[in-house]
Amino acid sequence: MAQKIELGKAGEELISEYLIKKGYSIIDRNWRIKSGEIDLIAYAPNGVIVFIEVKTRSSESFGHPLEAINSAKQGRLVRLALAWLLANKKWNNPYRIDCAAVIMENPPRIDYREGVI
Repeated sequence: MAQKIELGKAGEELISEYLIKKGYSIIDRNWRIKSGEIDLIAYAPNGVIVFIEVKTRSSESFGHPLEAINSAKQGRLVRLALAWLLANKKWNNPYRIDCAAVIMENPPRIDYREGVI
């Protein structure tokens, strides 16, 4: 279990670095409430608030990481994003939900998709 947690943290860090290189500002990490957690929250260069779900796998042996984001998870991500906007008094800001897959090969592969939910 600890190995899986470390893998997830490493994937989130890679995505964080990837976004910063593209001009994003990370404003929150692992924001959690009773109903779930948002991995990363950032401001895009254009000012849009971006909620990022990161899925990390050591390989694609059991499928692509983004296949783990089913309709229930999508609904939860939307509710969590709205909860964050309310909690941070940002309900008037434009936002989107992105998903990122990290496959920890050598070198790691990133599949980043904007506005998928």
